[in-house]
Amino acid sequence: MLYLILSKYHRLFEYLTVRIGITAVMAFLLTVLLGPWFIKWLKHLQVGQVIRDDGPETHQIKEGTPTMGGVLIILGVFVPAALWANLLVPYVQVTLAVLVLFGAIGLWDDYRKVVKRNAKGVRGPVKFILEAAIVLAIVVYIVGFDTGYTTNVSIPFWKRYTAVDIGWAYPIFAVLVISGAANAVNLTDGLDGLAIAPFIICSITYLIFAYIAGRADWSAYLLLPHIRGAGEVSIICAAMAGAGLGFLWFNAYPAEVFMGDVGSLALGGALGTVAVVTKQELVLVIAGGLFVMEAASVILQVVSFKLRGKRVFRMAPLHHHFELLGWSEPKVIVRFWILAIIFSILALGTLKIR
Repeated sequence: MLYLILSKYHRLFEYLTVRIGITAVMAFLLTVLLGPWFIKWLKHLQVGQVIRDDGPETHQIKEGTPTMGGVLIILGVFVPAALWANLLVPYVQVTLAVLVLFGAIGLWDDYRKVVKRNAKGVRGPVKFILEAAIVLAIVVYIVGFDTGYTTNVSIPFWKRYTAVDIGWAYPIFAVLVISGAANAVNLTDGLDGLAIAPFIICSITYLIFAYIAGRADWSAYLLLPHIRGAGEVSIICAAMAGAGLGFLWFNAYPAEVFMGDVGSLALGGALGTVAVVTKQELVLVIAGGLFVMEAASVILQVVSFKLRGKRVFRMAPLHHHFELLGWSEPKVIVRFWILAIIFSILALGTLKIR
């Protein structure tokens, strides 16, 4: 907590807005400066992407591109956040814990895919059980602290019932939110820069929600739950946005490195955790609308094929469908980025439409 030391010399470093800005810049610079060395190291280890045989043929040229770049993003998020956020706040602790632990699950998955040459990686049920165990542990942890954290779920666009208490079902709900977010980001990460840019946009959106939730005056005015200490989570959001921008420097088309499951699971899990600790779980469906679309396309494809023997899309996730329709990869990427911006604007609209 570097800011505690510096604040003794100047009060400027006590302000949350100042720490948010410093964190974002530090995360960006750390990721950009370490990026070339890290990519070179991955190439030395021969940690190359394994391309699915059933994917679009145009993706075969990506075979061998360094992957597991998510390790760089996690480092770029964790170090600045640990320096500038209050680590004594339980919400900061659990968000960083999910970032690292979900990243560890993704690292294991990537190891099996890249080193063991198993394109399917870790089995889905195994990953879900591990993710669920982590989420249940962090929910028990934060509820165990007398921080005013409740089992309420905020309802956007509904002024009369701004929150509904779901009681014992909340831990299960939290598992669905956090694990769902992690796997939705993972499914979206199929094209160069496709997942990381919408993630940056979502991080900035939840930075705003976390900042407001931490302020009693603003949250009361906007009819949002006031979560004491949640403002510190906005620093993690700033770190995620900054590190994401740094990674996009190398992940933009044509990508020099991929984040891999270690990155997508870590970032998606952390984003879902921010939604849970700020009590804006349902808003994530709007802000992360692009990720929801990608995940829903996979579910629809599987269900339709099993029940009807027919596919809804030419290929799932959804971005592959548009590629097979003839859209170039850069066009798919940019148009999906545009959708991500629109979804985040709609999410921020819930602040006033209640």
